[in-house]
Amino acid sequence: MNAQRIRLIIGMMTAALIGVICLQIYWIGWSIRLNEEQFDKNVFAVLNRVADKLQYFEDLAAIEALNATFRFSNEANRNIRQAAKYLENGYNTRRVARTDSLPNPVSGTQSFEDNMTLWEYMKVSQLVDSKPLAERIQLDLLAQTLKDELDSRGINTPYQYGVYAKARNSFVVVNDHYVVVDNSPKVIHGGAATLYTSPYRVALFPKDIESPGHLSIYFPNRTSLVLGSVWKTLVLSIIFTGIILFCFWYTVQVIYRQKKLSEMKTDFINNMTHEFKTPIATISLATDSIASPLIVNHPDKIKRFVDIIRQENRRMNSQVERVLQIAQLDKKDFQLRLADVNLHDLVRQAADNFSLQVENREGTLTLDLQATRPVISGDATHLASVVHNLLDNANKYSPEKPEITVRTRNVPNGVAITVEDKGVGIGKEARKHIFDKFYRVHTGNVHDVKGFGLGLSYVKAIVTAHKGFVDVLSEPGKGSAFTVMLPFA
Repeated sequence: MNAQRIRLIIGMMTAALIGVICLQIYWIGWSIRLNEEQFDKNVFAVLNRVADKLQYFEDLAAIEALNATFRFSNEANRNIRQAAKYLENGYNTRRVARTDSLPNPVSGTQSFEDNMTLWEYMKVSQLVDSKPLAERIQLDLLAQTLKDELDSRGINTPYQYGVYAKARNSFVVVNDHYVVVDNSPKVIHGGAATLYTSPYRVALFPKDIESPGHLSIYFPNRTSLVLGSVWKTLVLSIIFTGIILFCFWYTVQVIYRQKKLSEMKTDFINNMTHEFKTPIATISLATDSIASPLIVNHPDKIKRFVDIIRQENRRMNSQVERVLQIAQLDKKDFQLRLADVNLHDLVRQAADNFSLQVENREGTLTLDLQATRPVISGDATHLASVVHNLLDNANKYSPEKPEITVRTRNVPNGVAITVEDKGVGIGKEARKHIFDKFYRVHTGNVHDVKGFGLGLSYVKAIVTAHKGFVDVLSEPGKGSAFTVMLPFA
């Protein structure tokens, strides 16, 4: 799959994921707004019911007072009872019950016009007078009625309420008590929200010519109450969206990792084919030369071609052995043969074997062995291969005349070996992957450096098996320094 197609698929997946997240945000917001509207509707319904009940009980008390003050005929009494019944059934209109047929009081000490309604007559007779609003409110009735109505609507949360009187321009009732002096009724909860600014208010005693005040209520925990029914959905949505985002990110990482791995394996196969092609061709030419009639009678030439075949065969075996070693390291199918190893002797031997290659390029290989305790417990064969791989990399990635230095020093609880060169160096991005299998630092389209990309992967695996670690300091154009730290035990 090419890079353009991968980017197209990732772009489509990203767009779809963003669309799903936007839809979730929209539906959650819509659900919250719906809950707010329902909550507001229930609160206003509660306040209206409370105001109606306050009006009902005041009207009922006025009718009883009217009946006690005047002596009416049986027909008038029936009309009065009918008016009370209308009040009880909730007919809260200004004309509660018409009394056109009310006769004059029996033994009429007073009289009123036949066309007056009962409410109008009570106003004229001042049975319902203009008392102060605070005197018209029964605290127990108001508190209990408000609590019952809120419970019936399923609103179970702390609240504050108050009765505001227009005549006093302040609250006269706040939370089950009368306010004699309005010193501080604005008890603030949650910022600037108070009873004064609460949107939940209804007019009281609307039958008066002008409402004397209003009933207000305030909920400090309104936000948590509104979100209470959707918070589970909100939390689950966030969790599932997070899982989807993580899986999406992980999938993209895997796609690019697999793409890079595929490219590295392709490079490995190409390099391996090139590495094997040369010795195979050489062996083929040598065998053809031995079979030639011109060579059969020359033992010295036959010996020369046999040496070439043996050398190229050894070269192919070493390459195959390196690949098999990496396979064993991946499967953890190897055992270290631990013994006391003098790292100075090991480094000197590796340098002696490698010095000829450096000298052929007119380079220098310098040893700076400063460790006072060079003996550790390790596998001499694998550790020698580690040093050889580091020297091989330093030589291959040094242009023209290599300048390689091998240093040793003691560190807390171990020995550090540093192989330093003044070669091409390694970029910051490449340093993240140089210890990965098959990875090779790209030098453009020119593959002038041979190898499988397994050397540093092998180095890290062996050093890790010895409970040590490997680090690299490098800068493009200035060279690299690989440091291997090996513990004593």
